[in-house]
Amino acid sequence: MLALYYSEIYSEAISEEARFPRLRYRMVRAELERRQIAATFWAPPEVTPEELSQVHDPNYVQAFLEERLDERAQRRIGLMPWNRLTRPRTLQLIGGSLAATRHALETHGFAGNLGGGTHHAHRDFGSGFCVFNDLAVAAAAAIKEHGLTRILIVDLDVHQGDGTAAIFRGEPRVFTFSVHCGKNFPFRKQQSDLDVELPVGAGDAEYLAALEHHLPQVFFAQRPELVLYQAGVDPLASDHLGKLSLSREGLAARNERVFRLAAENQVPLVILMGGGYSRPLTLSIECHADVFEQASKWAGTGAATL
Repeated sequence: MLALYYSEIYSEAISEEARFPRLRYRMVRAELERRQIAATFWAPPEVTPEELSQVHDPNYVQAFLEERLDERAQRRIGLMPWNRLTRPRTLQLIGGSLAATRHALETHGFAGNLGGGTHHAHRDFGSGFCVFNDLAVAAAAAIKEHGLTRILIVDLDVHQGDGTAAIFRGEPRVFTFSVHCGKNFPFRKQQSDLDVELPVGAGDAEYLAALEHHLPQVFFAQRPELVLYQAGVDPLASDHLGKLSLSREGLAARNERVFRLAAENQVPLVILMGGGYSRPLTLSIECHADVFEQASKWAGTGAATL
């Protein structure tokens, strides 16, 4: 059964004044319950300063924890205005991804966080709704605690995982793979181990052809011991921050390719929610829920476990 980490604070901590779809986390949880998917829900622990400092500048970590980030740094991150719940929400959000990673490695199966995918956070600053980088924290913990030497980050959000790429530049134990819209945020791209940039307006056929060409090659060349999947649904045509034109069926086919490779090769996999900003928001909610529902079916086949 798929283990999923979630807290009400993921939505509650974001101000109603923020220009961010604050309720999408709660809506995804409700949709998964409505569908009665085969999953267990767990409360996320808070990540520790020591765990954050494995990949982030300790001075930046302390500045956030002590609420000393200036207004410019906060605005670069977004989610304004911040409030008393910003700190615990951030720590639980990263903690949920870290707990899901530990669960996947311990069970040699699939797990996920109904949040996270905070791939725009760099070593010493946050950006694009991301305070800390949960993919980087999770990968560093897998290396430290399990001695892994081949971690694959599959980032299929419409925006490049620039923070993740920068943090792991020159780190041979982590391979960063990003498929994204070339002319979209972040406008100053970083260099992943493999970047696949798609043109504005690319649809299902072009997207899936690129993924089918590159993902199996990366997978079999790297022989990963762990896959971290940033499963943003913002490539959807209705997404107002996306600039690609995928359908719901195209996104489902994308997910299927990732899950099948991991399951058939018995590789633990962690799903992180990533972006989704459709208008209406329900279109993104359906696709986020599809990701976790598909994962639950693969987790239940026995193919994802030894």
